[in-house]
Amino acid sequence: MKLTRFSISHPSVVAIVVALVFLFGIASIRVLPIQLFPDIDRPHLSIEIYWRAAAPEEMESEIAEPLEKALKGLSGLKEMDSNSGSGRVEIDLEFALNTDMQKTLLDVINRLNRVSGLPEDIRGPFVNNNSSNDNLTFLFIQQLPGNDRSIKSYQSLIDSQVKPVLESIPGVAGVAVRGEGQRQVEVEFDAWRAAELGITIPELSQRVAAGFDVSGGTLNIGRREFKLRLAGQYEIDQLGNLVVAWRSGKPVYLRDIAEVSITRGKERTLRIQNGNPAIGLQVFRESGANALEALMALKKEVAWLNEKVLKPEGILMEQSFDASVFIKRALNMVSSSLLFGIILAIGILWCFLRRWRATLMIAMAIPICLMLTLCLLNVAGRTLNVISLAGLAFSVGMVLDGAIVVLESIIRQREKNSQEDRGESAAVAAEKVWGALLASTLTTVAIFLPVLLLNDVEGQLFSDLALTIAASVAMSLIVAMSVLPAAAAAWLPEQTLKDHFQTIWEKLSATIMTLTATGRRRLSIIVLLMGLPVVLTEVAMPGMDYLPEVKRDAIDVWLNFTPGTSVESVKTEIMPTLVDRLDPYMKGEKEPALKNYYFILWPGGASMGVRAEDQAKVKMLERLVMDDIVQGIPDTRAFGGQGNLFGGFGNDNGVNLALQSSNLPALYEAATQAMPVITDILPGARVRPMPGLDFTAPELRLTPDDRRLAEVGWYRSNLPMVVRSLGEGVQLGEYFDGEERMDIILKGKDIHSPEMLRSTPLMTPSGTVVPLDELVDVEALLGPATIFRIDQRRTLVLSIRPPEGMTLEDTLEKVESAILPAIKPLMPSDGQIKVAGNADSLKQAISNLLSIFGFALLILMILLWGLFRSIKDALMVILTLPLATVGGVLAIHLLNMVTSQPMDLLTMVGFIILLGLVVNNAILLVHQSRTLERQGLSRAESVHQALQTRMRPIFMTTMTSIFGMLPLLLSPATGSEIYRGLAAVIVGGMSMSALFTLLLLPALLRMDFGKKAEEEKAVVVS
Repeated sequence: MKLTRFSISHPSVVAIVVALVFLFGIASIRVLPIQLFPDIDRPHLSIEIYWRAAAPEEMESEIAEPLEKALKGLSGLKEMDSNSGSGRVEIDLEFALNTDMQKTLLDVINRLNRVSGLPEDIRGPFVNNNSSNDNLTFLFIQQLPGNDRSIKSYQSLIDSQVKPVLESIPGVAGVAVRGEGQRQVEVEFDAWRAAELGITIPELSQRVAAGFDVSGGTLNIGRREFKLRLAGQYEIDQLGNLVVAWRSGKPVYLRDIAEVSITRGKERTLRIQNGNPAIGLQVFRESGANALEALMALKKEVAWLNEKVLKPEGILMEQSFDASVFIKRALNMVSSSLLFGIILAIGILWCFLRRWRATLMIAMAIPICLMLTLCLLNVAGRTLNVISLAGLAFSVGMVLDGAIVVLESIIRQREKNSQEDRGESAAVAAEKVWGALLASTLTTVAIFLPVLLLNDVEGQLFSDLALTIAASVAMSLIVAMSVLPAAAAAWLPEQTLKDHFQTIWEKLSATIMTLTATGRRRLSIIVLLMGLPVVLTEVAMPGMDYLPEVKRDAIDVWLNFTPGTSVESVKTEIMPTLVDRLDPYMKGEKEPALKNYYFILWPGGASMGVRAEDQAKVKMLERLVMDDIVQGIPDTRAFGGQGNLFGGFGNDNGVNLALQSSNLPALYEAATQAMPVITDILPGARVRPMPGLDFTAPELRLTPDDRRLAEVGWYRSNLPMVVRSLGEGVQLGEYFDGEERMDIILKGKDIHSPEMLRSTPLMTPSGTVVPLDELVDVEALLGPATIFRIDQRRTLVLSIRPPEGMTLEDTLEKVESAILPAIKPLMPSDGQIKVAGNADSLKQAISNLLSIFGFALLILMILLWGLFRSIKDALMVILTLPLATVGGVLAIHLLNMVTSQPMDLLTMVGFIILLGLVVNNAILLVHQSRTLERQGLSRAESVHQALQTRMRPIFMTTMTSIFGMLPLLLSPATGSEIYRGLAAVIVGGMSMSALFTLLLLPALLRMDFGKKAEEEKAVVVS
């Protein structure tokens, strides 16, 4: 081969290239972005619309339904969800992968612009395309004990002094302050006083809204041009002097009936950290930024801000979840496994070779290949994360295969022709194994190509693994055919290397030849070693999960309150209970001690996160929180458990049942009856309804009395403004204070009871004052707090989290066989049930992986056919694959005897990787046997010599690969569960395949299918 001969004759060039590889590899390490997981692209857009004081029913009918109708049919749209709550609608659009999101965004905006008939006083629609990849971290600024100042008052300080500092950090794209609402000018009037002075609410609103600036253009006066401008806008401190009416010749000022102030509106959210009121800050990451560097820089700035800006004001900023801890922990764990794998692989080499120079010649393939792979990751725009580093760790033993085979061939060539020049021996020896090495490398690399073609979540997640292993193995072929021959020609003086296991190889070869000596024995071996693995694999295949459950040291809890529960009642009744219960653990007086906790309330629900000081006590903390802390709180339901680092990809290994019907009350009733049915069929399962099951949101419904309205001179069209002004207020315009625009809101003083609302006096155009209940019928009713829709149908989702130890596949089987038939009769006549969530994703992923497996098998078959130029020989190699499969399955069962290890998608990828690994030994054996046959040896002799020749390299390559990834299998560190199943499958599969392929292949090779039986004279083996 020209590359080999050039390398041998120009060793200085090889040395320079290797030095450059190390230089660029080190440079790549410095510039590669570091993060926890690869970027996962789940194309979606969200649309938000706000309509002050509107009920969920109005938000659905007036906004959600028209917008959904307009957005239906978007190219690539997979699912459209909407959530209509009080005053807010959020529509989430999920698209197929590879959708052109720039084009889709423009299409969405164009469709939204064409929607007509929306209410005039809405805010939005606002289109947001942020993804989970954009989130860097979440911070809380909490009010310290002893500080009596309201946390709301610090929002301007945060906007002006904290936010700009954080946004200036390299790698930070922006910071969203999650505090109270925007500032607004609030005109709060006294309805009793207004009626007493004979002022109608429409008249008052017209007066307050009348003040605004107007430009009249320009006037040419003499030689100068003057701008003409009406300064009609009132300053806030002057608005109280607005004359709203004249009574008895005297003016009635706005200050006589109303108070004017700048507020942040009605309190709708609540944030607590460590028992203190807080404001949240969501920090977004720049695309392609180094997450670890950005987090470390952010921590420094947070410490500076605390010391110089915040603590003097009586507030403190802390991270809610420090991802840098998990990134460092995961990277250290994988790096340690990588290092130990290298040491073990080199140790195995030395055990076989017992020559340090020869051992190090082979071992140098590891750093060279790893550095080349890092350069490729940098060029490909990838990141250093736990998946790509795991790929490097898995490839440690694999990259030695080519070097071992080449060195073995060089030694045998020297033994055969001791007078030959060392350089020529190295070149000839490398050329002899070039075909087999190329085939084995191509098969390994080709197996990973289908994984790279997967575009779903699992494909994106595993592509880094596939790319790193494929690149490392490809680079190992180049190293084996260039660097190693050059090194052997220059620095390997030995003509022979003593095989310390030669006796074992001879005895093993003799035993195999004896076991396959007769046709009946061969047939028995073939039937047994091909049939039994297939049966065992089918019977023993464990149940499937979606993604590995990588737990973090935090408990996540979702709280559902009885509809209508006010923020004030949560603040004064529920939060003190939670704070008191958590306080002794926060102070360290009880175990488990807490690092921090937070509580976030939003309209319709709340979430709470609790972190343990000692990660080993997270399970104790989970029992404490779920069985004690959140239990026994009135009007509250709690759902949760230990947090999952893979949660960002939609992983909880749960099943979502989407119950759909146009009849909301009947839908809620069906869901309420379905909950105990599910828990009876799946004891220990946790079922969370989304939204809650309480169809009890209190509502005061006002029905107009048209006859009475006509008597007092009003129409139905006058009532919306009156009703809104008595509630949360009506927007009359905007006020600009030189820095920001603020809404001007007219609202009545707070009404504390239905009776107070009914008796509210109203001045009418007829000149009479009447109570509100003379004009409308006030009725107390119950309704939904939110209305959730999937694909334009009203929906209630029951999220089922299976019991501990139950796989997602088993859960799905229970759902389809028992739960669905039991709850379908409970549904309304127009109802239907959809199985969604990760259950649907799992089905699709299994289908994709099976297709990939078949495609990879076809690629493998074609490559082997091309190598051997014989379909029969190619099939012989393929027939050894079931041995590897059953080895992987049995390894998972053995692992489950020690620790819980489900069969997740990452573990399934291990079976695809096995396709490319286990055939290498078979290729070497078949290739050597056929080569010897072409040289004139009989079938039996060629098989016998092939076994003796290839036995040592087969065991060397297998054991270096196994021991190279053994640390990933045996590591007890947190996070090792990500790859433990994958490592178990590969280690088990390679071990089983190495042991029994040496028996199955000789049996297959010695069979003469369809011809006269081979003339078998006893092969005497001493």
